[in-house]
Amino acid sequence: MSKRAFRLLQPRKRIALVAHDNKKADLIDWADYNRAHLSRHELIATGTTGKQLEDKLDRPIKKLLSGPLGGDQQIGAMIAEGAVDVLIFFWDPMQAQPHDPDIKALLRLAVTWNIPIACDRATADFIFTSSLMHEEYEQQLTDYSNYLKRKV
Repeated sequence: MSKRAFRLLQPRKRIALVAHDNKKADLIDWADYNRAHLSRHELIATGTTGKQLEDKLDRPIKKLLSGPLGGDQQIGAMIAEGAVDVLIFFWDPMQAQPHDPDIKALLRLAVTWNIPIACDRATADFIFTSSLMHEEYEQQLTDYSNYLKRKV
């Protein structure tokens, strides 16, 4: 059985916001509806989505590259470094994306590092109405030391 490690998430979460082109309007609408909740947290977003969110919410957003230009990978790296606490990623299941491998890697990293992920509005609403969003949370992490020590 794997040992467990913990990381304490603060009440002010670091939230990554990502949306495919066909889902940007949905994410912007959701963010506007949840403006008060989002104001308590640090927001990070990929390229165009970040600019649109910044304009709509009238607050600074840490903007990374556009998803296809590496923004998804930047967020993935931030997740692996423990610099993202929640991922809100409104993706379009009906349209293939040129950077689908990056998207799959981003979702895999979020699961690997046990952070909440919302890929649709309903799940995002459930996450944001949880009391855990606004208080300290002891996040359980898998101890990957055996994996890192394996002989290859």
